[in-house]
Amino acid sequence: MSGRAGQPPRHWYEGARVPLYAQALSAVYGAVAGLRRGLYRRRLLRARHAGRPVVVVGNLVAGGSGKTPLTIALVERLRAAGWTPGIASRGYGRADAGTPRWVDAGTDPALGGDEPVLLAARTGVRVRVDRDRVAAARALVAEGCDVVVCDDGLQHYRLARDLEIEVIDGRRRYGNRRLLPAGPLREPPARGGDCDFRVLNVGTDTDLAAGFGEWPMWFEPGPARPMAGGRPLPLSAFAGQRVHAVAGIGDPERFFAMLRGHGIAVVPHAFGDHHRYVAEDLRFGSDLPVLLTEKDAVKCRAFANDRYFSVGIDARLPEAFWIALLDRLGPRSSATA
Repeated sequence: MSGRAGQPPRHWYEGARVPLYAQALSAVYGAVAGLRRGLYRRRLLRARHAGRPVVVVGNLVAGGSGKTPLTIALVERLRAAGWTPGIASRGYGRADAGTPRWVDAGTDPALGGDEPVLLAARTGVRVRVDRDRVAAARALVAEGCDVVVCDDGLQHYRLARDLEIEVIDGRRRYGNRRLLPAGPLREPPARGGDCDFRVLNVGTDTDLAAGFGEWPMWFEPGPARPMAGGRPLPLSAFAGQRVHAVAGIGDPERFFAMLRGHGIAVVPHAFGDHHRYVAEDLRFGSDLPVLLTEKDAVKCRAFANDRYFSVGIDARLPEAFWIALLDRLGPRSSATA
């Protein structure tokens, strides 16, 4: 298994002692973040409107928690309800981070970001990456989108929003509940109480249960799609076999556990979130099948061969969640009038 490069510090989630320097920096970070948040709440700093409803999907912790699968599900549900959604994203990890860009399924992830490319491929809607989320949202509206879904951005207060959805990792939650860098939090846990919806990512773990005020989100894995072309295979086709499993996401163990749950003997290879792959990263010294998350697969297309498979997931939430969300968003006609 790959090392801890790019993975969270042990003191965030594993009970290790928090270094003194991290505690000191955490106090400074908290003061600055609190001051900025207060300036927006008192309207001393002004939030900018996009001209159409904005739904922000984000989290309070640094790293992944399931935002991307929820964003895909949200876009699909909005489109089914008659909306024309577009996705705004910063495009974390892009090589030219200062350049705004339209992203589609064929965009190089190094230029568009791995998550935006995946979002474009899965949804087919307009996707705009820009460090300035306001500019990204307005660009989408100018292209005819009547609702903007912001992938990440709870802390991007400059963009006014109509709905906020906090996504919580059901297994790790808020870790040691400390602010960065002493802990994983970008903002105090109480900030989640300001969000319109709080979604608990239980993944495929049936032992996890949503608490009061939380909506459960679970995942259904799709087939393994050959990256070099060919017919998709059900995960059951790999049951009883050893495979190399590759995950460069916020919590790689979730992917490995999902595969094990289908009877697959996993040789795990965890990489840092947003890792930029080169062919050498996936040369494991054996000819076993290689199963990758969709987010990782988009970055490995250039050197994939017939042993490489992309495994996607679909987010599922209670129907009552979607009814409540669409009701809170209001009728489409009010946004386009």
